[in-house]
Parts: sequence; C-alpha cells; structure tokens
Amino acid sequence: MRGFFITFEGGEGAGKSTQIRRLQEHLQQQGHRVVVTREPGGSPGAEAVRHVLLSGAAEPFGPEMEAVLFAAARLDHVQQVIRPALEEGAVVLCDRFIDSTRAYQGTTKGLSKSFLAALERAAVGDTMPDLTVILDIDPEIGLQRASARRGEGSVDRFEKDTLAVHQKRRKAFLDIAKAEPERCVVIDASRSADAVAAYVLEAVQKAMQKRWHLAEEGGKGPGPRKHRKQKRHADV
Repeated sequence: MRGFFITFEGGEGAGKSTQIRRLQEHLQQQGHRVVVTREPGGSPGAEAVRHVLLSGAAEPFGPEMEAVLFAAARLDHVQQVIRPALEEGAVVLCDRFIDSTRAYQGTTKGLSKSFLAALERAAVGDTMPDLTVILDIDPEIGLQRASARRGEGSVDRFEKDTLAVHQKRRKAFLDIAKAEPERCVVIDASRSADAVAAYVLEAVQKAMQKRWHLAEEGGKGPGPRKHRKQKRHADV
C-alpha cells in the first residue's frame, strides 16, 4: 500500500514551486491524498538546518560540512515526513531531493562521488523517488526569473554563484537523467507554465499507470484501491 514519491529538480528559477502546486491541485481533484514538502527543510529539524545552509553560515566550514548538514537534514526529513506519508499511501511531492545534492555539492571541487554516495545511502536508505521531474532551463533565463521573483530580497547561498557554476549544475542534472532514464524525465521549463504543467501531468500519469500495472500483477497497490480504479479510467 506504499504511496508514490515524486521529486522536482532543476536550477534556479525553473518553476518547481509553480508546477508542484499545479500538480497537487490536479491530484487532489482525482481523490489522492497529497503531501507537499521541500528540501532543505520539510521537517522541524531540517527547517532549522535550512536557515544555516541557505544563509551561507555553513560555507566557511567547507563543502564537506555543508554536504553533511544537507544529509542530516534529509535524514530527519525522510524519517519524519516522507517515509510515514508513503507508508500511509499518500502521493509525496518534494521540491528538491537527492539529485540537488548530486548536482550542487557534486560540482563542488574536492567532494568525491563516493563521499556523496555514502551520505546519500545514510540519509535515504531505500526511500528513493518513483519519478523525478527535472525542469531544464538555461541558467541565464532561470536566474532572471529568480531575480524577478525575489525582488529586492537578498540572494541565497547558491543563487549568488557564478553563471559558469550554474551551467555546470544544469549539465549535472541532465547527466543524471541520462544515467537513470527509468526514474527521471526532463521537461523544457522555458515554455509557458501551462505547457510545462501539461508535460508534467503526462509524465506523472504514465509513471503512475506503469507502477499500478506492475503492482496489480504482483498483488500490491501503491495506495487506496479506489485511487487505482479512478486513475485507470482517467484521461491521459
């Protein structure tokens, strides 16, 4: 009766929050229980760490310390929010997860893939996303969007990085999608919000239907039985 775990990834200004909200509304209309959360943060303990990370307070201690703090926040988030919601059959929508660490900390000089992989295993265990939506956008456009959204507010720890660094992160997300095509789908986020939402919904419906088909063959459902019946007859 495990729920369905969807993560949204992408660079600054890709529109993750907008698309998560729109998907949440659609899924709720279909009768699903939906839990929306974010990283860093999502649980009381992780939210406390979020301020330290995004304010840049941890930056002077080096990239290893930042990565450890991200992992500690993720562990609390998974244990307190994500895993319990999935066990109750909910659809969990998370704004950033493991792939942000891979793309952001993974492009930081001095951090090895083995070090980050060990932190990832310790933080998430087997609680991996069923689907990861990567909203891809040119960093220049994304940063302009982020600046317009922020207004006069201060930039966070990661927005202030150079364009070259943001471009490396974009490539890292695309490389992740190529390496894990069964889990990841890349969507052009430069389109209108309506167009992006349509592509997101198509990807989610396809992934859910595949999962439900396999689950029914194995006798295990991803959520309440009524949800499977509703979605099986839903328009794709």
